[in-house]
Amino acid sequence: MMRPPGFAGAAFGTNLTGDLRIDAANRDLVSRGLGIAADWAFVRQVHGCRVVEARLPGDLGEADAIYVQRSGLPIAVATADCVPVIVEAHRAAAVVHAGWRGAAAGVVPAALDALRAAGHQPLRAAIGPAIGPCCYEVGAEVTDRFPGFAAETTWGSPSVDIPGFVADQLVGLEVWRSDECTYTSPGLHSWRENQTEQRQVAVAWLPGD
Repeated sequence: MMRPPGFAGAAFGTNLTGDLRIDAANRDLVSRGLGIAADWAFVRQVHGCRVVEARLPGDLGEADAIYVQRSGLPIAVATADCVPVIVEAHRAAAVVHAGWRGAAAGVVPAALDALRAAGHQPLRAAIGPAIGPCCYEVGAEVTDRFPGFAAETTWGSPSVDIPGFVADQLVGLEVWRSDECTYTSPGLHSWRENQTEQRQVAVAWLPGD
């Protein structure tokens, strides 16, 4: 697991940890290594901007961001090219799944707003591995949604910098970025690379008092 420095409870998985949404045995091993509970809260991701609060582990329904205000309850999203984001406040945390549709719909600001509405000021954010503008070939229907973030792949076709767009929405927070591209890294799942059904997770939690 990748642990962004300076974060109290944040980790990003790789393809070595398996798909922790469905692999309970590996999730138990990873959880023991992180010192957290093995029962996590997940959502059914739909590339939207709905944010839900986790009060119990398990399936929280359709959403693309989760926040938690209690210790002992890990929350997680899964990605294989989309941008995973973890946000920390003093006594709350959020995880966000930001594909291009969700990013364009405002899922990252929605997660920040949900934390603030619950009385928590976001302090820092970690942007995990995602497909980079080097490899994210898209059409005008995507690039037109992200003015200022159009790019070009290494083979010369139109691309868009979704991680950069997400980082731009986190102005005012301390931001850590992985900058590792899922498409080119052999240690990460990439749907664009081989249409895998496997995913790596981004997991956040509040350490106990």
